[in-house]
Amino acid sequence: MEWFIAPEYWFARQVIERGVAAIYVIAFVAAARQFKALLGAHGMTPVPRYVARRPFRLSPSLFHLYYSDRFFASVAWVGALVSAALVGGVADLLPLWAAMGVWLLVWVLYLSIVNVGQVWYSFGWESLLLEAGFLAVFLGNDRVAPPVLVVWLARWLVFRVEFGAGLIKLRGDRCWRDLTCLFYHHETQPMPGPLSWFFHHLPRPLHRIEVAANHFAQLVVPFGLFAPQPVASVAAAIVIVTQLWLVLSGNFAWLNWLTIVLAWSAVSNSSVVKVFPIPDTPELPDSPLWFTVLVFVFAGCTVALSYLPVRNMLSSHQRMNQSYNPFHLINTFGAFGSIDRIRYEVVVEGTSDLELTERTHWREYEFKGKPGDPHRLPRQWAPYHLRLDWLMWFAAHSPTYARPWFGPFLERLLRNDRATLRLLRRNPFPDAPPRFVRARLYEYRFTTAREWRETRAWWVRSVVGDYVPPISPGRASLARRT
Repeated sequence: MEWFIAPEYWFARQVIERGVAAIYVIAFVAAARQFKALLGAHGMTPVPRYVARRPFRLSPSLFHLYYSDRFFASVAWVGALVSAALVGGVADLLPLWAAMGVWLLVWVLYLSIVNVGQVWYSFGWESLLLEAGFLAVFLGNDRVAPPVLVVWLARWLVFRVEFGAGLIKLRGDRCWRDLTCLFYHHETQPMPGPLSWFFHHLPRPLHRIEVAANHFAQLVVPFGLFAPQPVASVAAAIVIVTQLWLVLSGNFAWLNWLTIVLAWSAVSNSSVVKVFPIPDTPELPDSPLWFTVLVFVFAGCTVALSYLPVRNMLSSHQRMNQSYNPFHLINTFGAFGSIDRIRYEVVVEGTSDLELTERTHWREYEFKGKPGDPHRLPRQWAPYHLRLDWLMWFAAHSPTYARPWFGPFLERLLRNDRATLRLLRRNPFPDAPPRFVRARLYEYRFTTAREWRETRAWWVRSVVGDYVPPISPGRASLARRT
């Protein structure tokens, strides 16, 4: 069946498989380094407590069968090592069935983490990685030509990411329709990057052009992914360029990088050689019957499961990110349907004073990624994901949202919990735990160019009020009722 194979997308398959595997590596390493304080047996939202009240059928995970912190770490590090081997091309050295098994193993390991990750793993890029990772199972290796159906399903995934994001903006905040959202977004996004200050200060007419270009890239260009060549390659190039623009302007974990990787599904070998030298396509045999049947089954299931995401995109009550099954396959995507005009930050402080007075000296806990010290330039972290930093942005908007984990976070600071302190940039109490901690709400804004020249500060901040009043170890439970 010549129509079933697409050898002209051999190089695209190399990019997709190695790109997805590389992002798996980052995701597993992030899980291994951060889980203990967040999800561990004595973490802020412990996995054992979660699986005790959540049935396996709703969140299938290896951790329903057994949990210990050592086992979780083993799952994460094994996932990282196997993914690194996939980056190195080990799948092309294996029989087809074994390569598919390795990809399926990695998917199961990460699904097990996401399904017990609770609020820390509630972002759309988790489902995107799982869906892309499951798709990679059926892309094959160098023992077969790329199946054309799977190549098109990868484009369908990119389409849902881009078109869903475009629709949610068009239906959402008015500033997307009057082209003013970027007057605010670079300043108020969850975790600005090192260039966000500069993006924010671009001329306002250019911001309007950016928004208009974004609408074109997300609402028109995705249809070009399904056009004949070279139109499909041009559409993919536009997606890649716009995603790189987003990479430069902020920190969105691996959302942008994974979209870039998947967009290569629309780039043919003949289009690539016009720009870059690539290896010659090897001789690729026809697919065995069993593999052909599996691809057809996968394609048929994808079409059937696409009903709900399509209905969501067509609905006037469109939701931004949602999974419709516990396996996170064929999801709904979208981002930033509304834009904040003012940035709020929760600043956590502690003191060693025995009694609280007006002269009490409070020392600030610094986070790795989120804004804190006004003189500190935000760093580039993506595609690595700082989960606590991201949730601190949501905490500033809603104490109710933060209630399940923010109190336990403060409790751990009061005892200098090592796992928790490793999530922070600096511990202001290295010798002994603080006697009191508190959280205050601040309003932040970027400095103007003139203010930066005078102060060398990137932010200006002012106190809004108490977020959590001072608490001591004996009264730490009060933080849970914030």
